[in-house]
Amino acid sequence: MEAQTISTKKNAVSYGVLLGIVLTLITTVLYVINTALLTKWWIGIFTLLLAISFGIVSVAKAKSLQNGLISFKEAFTSYFITIAIGLLISVVVNILIFVVIDPDAAAFLQEEIMNMTKGMMEKFGAPEAEIDKALEKMAEDDAFSAFAQLKSYVFQLAFYSIFGLLIALIFKKNDPNAIA
Repeated sequence: MEAQTISTKKNAVSYGVLLGIVLTLITTVLYVINTALLTKWWIGIFTLLLAISFGIVSVAKAKSLQNGLISFKEAFTSYFITIAIGLLISVVVNILIFVVIDPDAAAFLQEEIMNMTKGMMEKFGAPEAEIDKALEKMAEDDAFSAFAQLKSYVFQLAFYSIFGLLIALIFKKNDPNAIA
C-alpha cells in the first residue's frame, strides 16, 4: 500500500510539472505574440479548463495505478498536488516575466485591465463616481507584484480545490473487501 501511495504522489508531481510547463508555454507565447491577449477572458477559461483537465487525468492515472481503487483522500491529494505544482510553476514564471524581466509589460496589462473594467462598468450603467473609485483602487493595487501574484496563487488553490473535491468524490472507489 505504501508503494502505491508513493507512486500515486510521483504521478501527481509529474502531471503538476507538466501542467506548469504547459501554462508557462501559453503565457510565454502570448507574451511574445501580443501581451494584450493575456487580458482576454477566453484565455482565462481555457487555462481553467486545462488545469482541471490535468487534475482529472492525474486522478484517473492514480486510480489505475491502484488497480481501480482510490479513496477520496488519495484522489483529492493527487488532484491537489498536480494543481498546486502546476500553478506554482506558472506563478514563478509570471513573477520572473512581469516583475524581473519586463515590468513595463505588467504596467501595460494593468492599464488594459483598467480600461476593460471601465468599459464594462459603463456598459452596465455604473455611476461615474463608482467607476472612478474602482479605477482609483485598481491603480493603487499592483496586480502583477510578486506579493499580489502569490496571494492570487493561494486564492486560485482554494478555487481549484472546490473542483478537486467534486472530482475526488466522482473518482473514489473504496476496496469492498476492506474492513471499515
